[in-house]
Amino acid sequence: MKPPAATSDERMIRLLMDLRQGGIADTRVLAAIEQVPRELFVLGSFADQAYENRALPIDAGQTISQPFIVAYMTEALNLGERMRVLEIGTGSGYQAAVLAQLCRRVYTIERYRSLLKLAEERFAKLGLHNITTKLGDGSKGWPEQAPFERIIVTAAAAGEVPPALVDQLADGGILVAPIGELRHDQRLVRLTRTGNDIKREELIAVRFVPLVEGIANDRP
Repeated sequence: MKPPAATSDERMIRLLMDLRQGGIADTRVLAAIEQVPRELFVLGSFADQAYENRALPIDAGQTISQPFIVAYMTEALNLGERMRVLEIGTGSGYQAAVLAQLCRRVYTIERYRSLLKLAEERFAKLGLHNITTKLGDGSKGWPEQAPFERIIVTAAAAGEVPPALVDQLADGGILVAPIGELRHDQRLVRLTRTGNDIKREELIAVRFVPLVEGIANDRP
């Protein structure tokens, strides 16, 4: 007799164990991951894989990052509950939903209209009222709302972090972003601003879709 399929709760528990074993130690980050139902952010055909620690395809040829990367980048931000966070690349909305559990407000920019609409529907369904969205060119940031205590970029710039994003980082702020033109040769970097000084740290190897300027033409 075939054993019953694991429930979403059981799959979530296994995922949290995997994240802890992978080195994610911040209990607030783990709790935020636990509070966000990842199955709402993946394509229906991949719902049974929602709690596997792997990236999955979403609409517009993009991906939802593996939970470890979401947790790692969130932990690297060292978030405080009163902070304002800028996210570049809304995608499915999963990373923004996790961030929303940990800070005062998330400002998130997406270049694909179709992805942004779906993400907004998910935020509304989950009652996440501290997320503000924008269709736009993420490489330019959101100057009207700057400065931000934290900035997270979920697409890889070919050379360096776009200067506009660094300029929008508050004093004492942290920016986490992938850098690298080739997907097999990308590194996650963390920039910390102290006055006019920017400290750069290289963290781990990653694979992200490229950061592309402009707004995508994906109208039906």
